[in-house]
Amino acid sequence: MINEYLLLSATLFTIGLIGFIIRRDLIVMLMCLEIMFNAVNISFASFSYYNGNYTGQVFVLFSIAVAAAEAAVGLAIVLALVRITGINHSDEITGLRG
Repeated sequence: MINEYLLLSATLFTIGLIGFIIRRDLIVMLMCLEIMFNAVNISFASFSYYNGNYTGQVFVLFSIAVAAAEAAVGLAIVLALVRITGINHSDEITGLRG
């Protein structure tokens, strides 16, 4: 039974990783990053259920809270960057270099 969850987790992580590498739209990159976080959360929860303790599930709850905060801050930065520069692709951003 755990094999199905791990296969789902690996599939979601692979989709997120390929989407993050291939796509250059900043908002799509953030969505692919969230898909990868959720894939890791699925594997944590499945291992926690398989081992019979709830440590992994508690870690998943904290991870979801941190991912929500990260998504809010990341989206705010992306929207401010798009509003100021008008650039939505990661290849075209050169103004942040020090």
